[in-house]
Amino acid sequence: MNSKQRAYLRGMANDLQPIFQVGKGGITENMTKQIGEALEARELIKVTVLKTALVDTKSVAQEVAAAVDAEVVQVIGSKCVLYRESKESKNIILPW
Repeated sequence: MNSKQRAYLRGMANDLQPIFQVGKGGITENMTKQIGEALEARELIKVTVLKTALVDTKSVAQEVAAAVDAEVVQVIGSKCVLYRESKESKNIILPW
């Protein structure tokens, strides 16, 4: 993904509300599965890392992205944005 595409996705993510929260339990197998399913349906999601979590947001973003074969678009404060192009239904057309 190039910088123009990443900037486009960051703009789209501004209005998104986080749909997953990582707390003191960290990232579970069930959560990873649900994030993968959400990415298949939406392609772009936002995740919040709570203050009670024992890991930082960047680590969470990298770990989840690796587990679900996604890309980290943005990490700001306690929120991260992940993107994975859907194989079945493409909702987002990236600029070249």
